[in-house]
Amino acid sequence: MLYKTNQDLPLEIRASFSETAQDVYRAAYNCAIHWYGDTTQAHKVALSAVRMHSARTMSVLV
Repeated sequence: MLYKTNQDLPLEIRASFSETAQDVYRAAYNCAIHWYGDTTQAHKVALSAVRMHSARTMSVLV
């Protein structure tokens, strides 16, 4: 299942992440679901992408 908008994301993701992090999650998830074909793996990839994005954002702010 691909997510076309952030409103399509699971409530847990929408409640936990900023709009920008949701964009990162959605893009990474959609790419990973094509690559792996497995929702669990796609979720892991997407969470990793959000963590990497957050780390980069934090390093720029410091």
